Amino acid sequence: MPLAEHLRELRNRLAKALLAIVLVTVVAAFFYNDIINFLTKPILDSVGCGKTFEEIANNLKSADDTNQCARITINGLLAPFTLALQVSLMAGIVFASPVWLYQLWAFVAPGLHQHERKYAYAFVGTGVPLFLGGGYFAYMVLPTTAKVLIEFTPSDVNNFLPLDDLLQLVTRMVVVFGLSFELPLLLIMLNLTGVITGQRMLGWWRAMIIGITVFAAVATPSTDPVSMLALAGPIWILYFGAVAFSLLNDRRRRRRDALGPADDEASELDLTPEDIGAVETVTASRALPEQTSTERVNGYDDVT
Repeated sequence: MPLAEHLRELRNRLAKALLAIVLVTVVAAFFYNDIINFLTKPILDSVGCGKTFEEIANNLKSADDTNQCARITINGLLAPFTLALQVSLMAGIVFASPVWLYQLWAFVAPGLHQHERKYAYAFVGTGVPLFLGGGYFAYMVLPTTAKVLIEFTPSDVNNFLPLDDLLQLVTRMVVVFGLSFELPLLLIMLNLTGVITGQRMLGWWRAMIIGITVFAAVATPSTDPVSMLALAGPIWILYFGAVAFSLLNDRRRRRRDALGPADDEASELDLTPEDIGAVETVTASRALPEQTSTERVNGYDDVT
């Protein structure tokens, strides 16, 4: 298609994606309370004091003063409305992702070859479950994380958690855990493109274990080893799975190279420089005969 047709198609694809996001956002606005309760439920079940200030006071005056608790709050008159818009828009982007991802794929796919589409299907089909698995691990680790962090509150101090900060913490944890689970997929992609080999990845196992452990300690806001191992353990398993896949792929590549190119493939060109002799000899052999007349041959003289 000409450039104008491509731009027109891109405009239509973007319009459909934005329309889907807006529609889902409007529907999610009616259920934003349920969405907020779902996101904050693990933390409230772990460190929540109660729904009223009397319940908070009773909990704080209980015999077991070593247990700290917190209450979620919202500050400001416009804060509830702004928070409802943010939560609804986030839900609209997430739940409308099948539509706008399909529109993006429908725009890009016609320009891809058949094998490129196959790889794209494989990476998308693997990357989405890995990201969801990482987000699920983050959601399960949140109660332990909140319980450890709340213990740093002084004994005679009430802890009130701003709801917007809490939602940002939950979102950041889910995104960080989800992206960290994409590490083996990145390594496999580099191996398939020939950038790194499985043997080299296997030689990195000590450094990778230390690096993944340090990353897990930094990514999880709590200082307890349970949260750190909950993130580091699955990534260790996925890393060694990527190493095993890369080793098998390297073996398959070596067997394929030993058989030589297929019937429909061109052999590799030998681009090794060779001696072409003296420059005078080449120049003399390529010299044009002298012009014997002033007439032009096909409109050109020998100089032209």
